[in-house]
This record gives sequence, structure tokens and C-alpha cells, in this order.
Amino acid sequence: EVQLVESGGGLVQPGGSLRLSCAASGFTFSNYAMTWVRQAPGKGLEWVSSINNGGSRTSHADSVKGRFTISRDNAKNILYLQMNSLKAEDTALYSCARGWGLDNDYRGQGTQVTVSS
Repeated sequence: EVQLVESGGGLVQPGGSLRLSCAASGFTFSNYAMTWVRQAPGKGLEWVSSINNGGSRTSHADSVKGRFTISRDNAKNILYLQMNSLKAEDTALYSCARGWGLDNDYRGQGTQVTVSS
């Protein structure tokens, strides 16, 4: 059974940082591209960042480019999202998903990130 479990969310002040983690199990993690998506209250699903299976290629949405970094540890089956210089508009439920972009077949339950003073 494919499982994706996110952690690391929380309440942070504007300008602060958080690192999200996604623990993957039930499949060969190193064979798949992985993605972070987010959904703010009352809004649709937004693609944030993707990384290829080996970790050599990444892509980030313009809204987070230069502030967020996606990475992975294939030995530990963990996907990361380092988020710096957080803004109020980054407030959302962040989920990891298997696949590139919004072409996903599995998605986790998510971890809440709230940016507020």
C-alpha cells in the first residue's frame, strides 16, 4: 500500500522558515518523481515544486522560486521542502504527491502551514 505522510508544518511568522518532510512507503521511492502541492482555504490545488527520481532535476512555481527548495533522500525514502522567507500568502495545506507536476496518482493527507504575526 502506497503511503505518503507529511510532517513539519506549523505556525511561523512572516520571514521565517520551515522544513517539511514526506515519508514514503509501499513503493520503490527512487523510481518516481515527487511533487509538493498546496491548497489554501477557498482556493484550488496549486503546484509548488517537483523533483525527478534521482534528484538531479527540480522545478519550482514562480510564486516560490528563490524561497523554497525541494530535495529528497532516496536512502531514507523522504522528500523535503525547505521554505524560507515565508509570506502570509504561503498559508496552506501542503501535501506531497507521487509524480511530476499535477500528474499525480497518490497524495498524502497534508500538513498545515500558517504564516502569521
